Amino acid sequence: MFSEWSRTVQTLYILFSVCCFGVSDGLMKMCGEIIPESPVLQIGSNFTASCILYNKCVEKENIHANQIIWKIRDVPVPKEQYIVINDTVSNVTFNDTSTLASPLTCNVLMQGGIEQNIYGIQIQMGFPPDKPKNLSCIVFQIPKNDKLKEYNQTCTWDPGRETFLDTVYSLKSQWPDKFFPDCTPDRTNNSCTTDTVAFYVSLEVWVTAKNKLGEAESDHIVFDPIKHVKPLPPHNLSLNSGNFSTILKLSWENQFIMNTVDLKYEIRFKAVDSTDWMKVPPEDTINRRSAFTVQELKPNTKYVFQIRCALKGLHYWSDWSEKAFGFTAEGKPSKGPALWRKITTSVSTGNWILLLLWKLDPSEANGVIRTYEVSVMGKPPVSFPTSNYSLNTTQLLLNVQNGTYEVRVTARNSAGESPTSVLLIPAINSKAPVKNVTASPKDGKLWVEWEPPNDDVSKYIVEWYEHCDNVTCTSDWQQEPGTKRGTFLKGDIKPFKRYEITVHPLYINGQGQETSIQAYLQEGEPARGPIVRTVKVGKSKAVLEWKPLSVEEQNGFITKYVISYNTLTTNETGVSVGVEPFRTEYYLSSLSSDTLYTVQVTAFTKKGGKSGPVFTFTTKKFEEGEIETIVVPVCLAFLLVILLTVLFCFKKKEVIKKHIWPNVPDPSKSVIAQWSPQTPSKHFNSKEQIYPEGIFTNVSAVEIEADHEKSFSEQDMKPFDLVKKEKNASEGHSSGIGGSSCMSSPRQSVSDSDEGEPAQSTSSTVQYSTVVPSGYRDQIPSVQVFSRSESTQPLLDLEDKPEDQQALGRDDATPRLQYFKQNCNQDDTGLDGSHLERVKQIFPINEEDTSGIHNPPMCNSVLEISEHDTSFASAFHPGPEGPAVQSETITINSLTGDETPKCYLPQTVMQGGYMPQ
Repeated sequence: MFSEWSRTVQTLYILFSVCCFGVSDGLMKMCGEIIPESPVLQIGSNFTASCILYNKCVEKENIHANQIIWKIRDVPVPKEQYIVINDTVSNVTFNDTSTLASPLTCNVLMQGGIEQNIYGIQIQMGFPPDKPKNLSCIVFQIPKNDKLKEYNQTCTWDPGRETFLDTVYSLKSQWPDKFFPDCTPDRTNNSCTTDTVAFYVSLEVWVTAKNKLGEAESDHIVFDPIKHVKPLPPHNLSLNSGNFSTILKLSWENQFIMNTVDLKYEIRFKAVDSTDWMKVPPEDTINRRSAFTVQELKPNTKYVFQIRCALKGLHYWSDWSEKAFGFTAEGKPSKGPALWRKITTSVSTGNWILLLLWKLDPSEANGVIRTYEVSVMGKPPVSFPTSNYSLNTTQLLLNVQNGTYEVRVTARNSAGESPTSVLLIPAINSKAPVKNVTASPKDGKLWVEWEPPNDDVSKYIVEWYEHCDNVTCTSDWQQEPGTKRGTFLKGDIKPFKRYEITVHPLYINGQGQETSIQAYLQEGEPARGPIVRTVKVGKSKAVLEWKPLSVEEQNGFITKYVISYNTLTTNETGVSVGVEPFRTEYYLSSLSSDTLYTVQVTAFTKKGGKSGPVFTFTTKKFEEGEIETIVVPVCLAFLLVILLTVLFCFKKKEVIKKHIWPNVPDPSKSVIAQWSPQTPSKHFNSKEQIYPEGIFTNVSAVEIEADHEKSFSEQDMKPFDLVKKEKNASEGHSSGIGGSSCMSSPRQSVSDSDEGEPAQSTSSTVQYSTVVPSGYRDQIPSVQVFSRSESTQPLLDLEDKPEDQQALGRDDATPRLQYFKQNCNQDDTGLDGSHLERVKQIFPINEEDTSGIHNPPMCNSVLEISEHDTSFASAFHPGPEGPAVQSETITINSLTGDETPKCYLPQTVMQGGYMPQ
């Protein structure tokens, strides 16, 4: 808020000061002034300004000179440049005014921190004028009308350096006895024009320059205006050839007419299609004239002429006149047509297809060619008669024999005929060729140069065509005299196009072999880059191939190819390789396996290169054949191991068979099959006799679940119980060999039941075991050994003894049951302590199980075999290799849930069936 109040007070004070003190030179005068008022300073000089305070302001405002602040464009001047003279005067000094600018202001710091402007001045800086130099004057002839001519005089000078100030230049002139008014330039400082011109009187002229920093005056020159006249050019030009083919007559009218003064002329001319002007020698046109005849022109050619004039002996030439056009008359052709041929062999006849070509340059035709006279004559041994043709075309196609021909061509126009051109066409080019043919651009054209052969050449044929791929290109040619060693191609030669150039030397009596070269008028960068691809990729190498650019795409000669390749998965720096221009494939090596690479090919000419598209490929993880070198040996080693294993198995087949597939004796061929209870001699009373040491070689047991429920009817199953104890109890009493039937190993069997409960569906297992004696394989053991077999196959042959079958029938089940009970109670096991220990060693038995061996329980189970079960009896049949026993399991649903068998019935293999011991 205080700042706003201060700005308000300052504004009111300024308005009051303006009203009280007024305005001077556009700056407000308040309480003082600056001296000098509006200085004009030379750049680089010293300058001192003084700010003087008015006494009334000093007393009223209580300000002093030491409160003055100097500023340049609101930028304070360093106080080191201040000098306080007294209470009312303060000076500021600038040693170099080149840094000074406007405005320069004087300011006072008032009470309250308010800065008050006292006064300000504008400063002009510049240089004093230099002395004008090179003063010269010209009198121009100005057309007013056809009869009256006027002149004005223009003087020019060099004003020197820029002054940066308003400088007045004045052109002063006088006669010896008369001064002329000054001529002041309107817009420029270096020329002035006056219309007062007097001839034949000496005129003194000089220039003055003046500004606020000084004055200057040029040197005085004295001249006669008549000698400084620039006349108007001749006009109304006309050209006439008459009947001459090399002459044109030029006529004109002069615009400067003064009998006392002679004019000189300068004439220039050229053919319309040319860029070079030719001039008539000045000495031929020095006299006054209004016409001139130009000679040695070309016949039937259009020319353009111009002329200018000047006063004789002076150098102020007039401007060139307007252009005048004219034609020369026709003349006889100056040269015979250039003659050439193209030969191809006919496929059908083997003869030549001869194409004769000729041309005549317009500059040599000297008119319009009306006809060409062509003569073709065969040389012996060719029997081709002389043929004459009159044509208005420039080619002739003939079908001729292979051989030598002489061709003559003459051109004819309205003025006459040309010299005859002769071409000898030999069967072969047997003469010497030119040497070291080169072609290069020169002056915007294509220059061809060669070295001549040692023999004299009558003329050269230079043939060229634009090279194009797979296209028959149109050729052009030109004839050069035999004295030349080089020439410019005269056709339409285009940049960035490749030309095939051939030089043929022609002799009087034959032709020389051609020599060819390729060249460009101008080369550029290729239009596109090569497209690269991989031909073969390996683990650490790759073969790249690219198709060469066509000639149209090259835009120059390919100098080299640069192959750049890098990986995408790493930050490695790319690799660049230069390749010769004639190669189109490259072999990359030292690559990383199983890595993605990018590759790009750039084609270069002399003017630059162009890159083709980027191609990516991935190296292989394994080299070609590397997998085979690993897999094949491994497979061979594996096969070798298998072969060795098979050989070993064949060699050790008996051992392998013993451990893996042991021989199971046939129970029907066992000696136990010969034992019968009816034969007392076959009872064994001694356990040592039954089980001598070392007779057991192998014991095997196989359990097979089989459903034979259908073999028993409900009525048949009532008297039987199935032991509840299954395999766990069976493992405790595994054999029961050599003892009472009650001591046989626990197993599931059928039993009778006093209660009439139906049989449950639990499975019962009938076990068979086989004991193989050491005297197996056709050897009769010393002691007949038997064991209870756990095979499900029947051990009975009931058909042999019908009486046994009747004894086991269903009708006499009761007597059989009593018989089994009596025998089961007999203590005929004959197991003593030594034999029990031996049994434990062979078949481990729990202690709880062995306790029942000495006191066998009474058998409460009764085994009843129905007639249907008699089919089991055919399971055992003697074999030629001795007894063998098959172990199987028969499952019978005969146990009730609450009954437990008290022992196992003894089962003895007999020919007649199962009988008690």
